[in-house]
Amino acid sequence: MTRSLLRPFAILMICSLAGAAQAAGNPDAGKTKFATCAGCHAIPGYTNAYPTYHVPRLGGQHADYIVTALKGYQAGERQHPTMHANAFQLSEQDKQDIAAYLSSFPSATAPYPVQGNATAGKAKSTTCVACHGADGNGNIPLYPRLAGQYEDYLRKALQNYQSGARKNPIMGGMAKPLSPQDIADLAAYYASQPKGLVTVQQE
Repeated sequence: MTRSLLRPFAILMICSLAGAAQAAGNPDAGKTKFATCAGCHAIPGYTNAYPTYHVPRLGGQHADYIVTALKGYQAGERQHPTMHANAFQLSEQDKQDIAAYLSSFPSATAPYPVQGNATAGKAKSTTCVACHGADGNGNIPLYPRLAGQYEDYLRKALQNYQSGARKNPIMGGMAKPLSPQDIADLAAYYASQPKGLVTVQQE
């Protein structure tokens, strides 16, 4: 990525943040409503059937981002039949409640192991810092925390942004110039960061 992309990107980011609605959900209600999601998202190491990649860790994710993601599945901006079916009938309050529940989880206490080159990924992550923070634990609620996310899920997400399968003009533009090695390195870096996301554990 070139530095010339950063200024308009940062301006757009700030404008988007200014108009963001803060999550106003009830985490207790969200815990109950998350029950239909637990079959995938509350099982450590659970993978999507095909193509095979880990379903994302959601514990500790920004609430506003969870709401945005669920809306994307509802609208078909994100292509995943199971997620579309589960999100389709959620009301605005349902989304807010689930998001409040997921965001209430504390961060991981130790980094997860990775297979890729996290050191190379750190060097390539400078254009990601404005939204996602230096270590993937950014404080902007519209954008996801990346620290501790599954490495293969991050690779899949970047590939989908690059191909247009996941529709987001900002991320599409950021991902388009990345090589397969860039994607692998970035995924390894963010997946390896401490104090990251956790798998939801329900009693």
